[in-house]
Amino acid sequence: MENALAAGVRRREVITFMANEAEPGVPRGWKSTQVYSMAVICLVIGIALGYLFRGSASRSVPTSPAKQTAATADAPASTPPQMPSLEDMKRMADKKAEPLLAKLKTDPNNSDLLNQIGTLYKATHQFKDAAGYYQRAVDANPKNVAARTDLASCLYYQGDVDGAIKELQQSLGYDPKDANTLFNLGMIRLQGKNDPNGAVTAWQQLLKLNPKLADEKKTAVEKLIAQTQKRSVTTN
Repeated sequence: MENALAAGVRRREVITFMANEAEPGVPRGWKSTQVYSMAVICLVIGIALGYLFRGSASRSVPTSPAKQTAATADAPASTPPQMPSLEDMKRMADKKAEPLLAKLKTDPNNSDLLNQIGTLYKATHQFKDAAGYYQRAVDANPKNVAARTDLASCLYYQGDVDGAIKELQQSLGYDPKDANTLFNLGMIRLQGKNDPNGAVTAWQQLLKLNPKLADEKKTAVEKLIAQTQKRSVTTN
């Protein structure tokens, strides 16, 4: 199961480019050097992408302190911590979601609340469950661009590339300059459609429509564009 989880991480993560607030229980954004390093890796070997500017919800959820202590006591000092299985991560998500689900019973169409629950499940690689909550969030509020963009990510994780692109295009209909949406659209066009020109177009649009983008983020996107164009020239 650990191997399956690792394979899932390599195969299915997608970048969410830019948000100022951290997701619940997720570390704050990475440094620009980490952004570029991950971008280069994804271009070279087509692996999973992270959540570069608002913390990586796709990274493994840590085990509880009790489990970590027990593992440390039973294993030699040189043994690395054991990666939680998908079942472990599902239990973690269910536990964290309990208070939010309780609130949802009295407010079932609360789009922001549904979005939060979806994020918990996405963070623990429960993409089908997460997609269900994101779908409910956008059904309740079609203008919830953040939820729709995350729904697109989950669809992509599950192999529905066309569905993911469709959701991102709908997001742009509500907010044509949303950086997360444009960044993800580029990544999915590149990774899911092998369309470097489409990817570059989306990222150039991102830069054009967000002139006040932080310098480190702008630099990361520019480097990603250059890397994609170089790869395209090399392969043609």
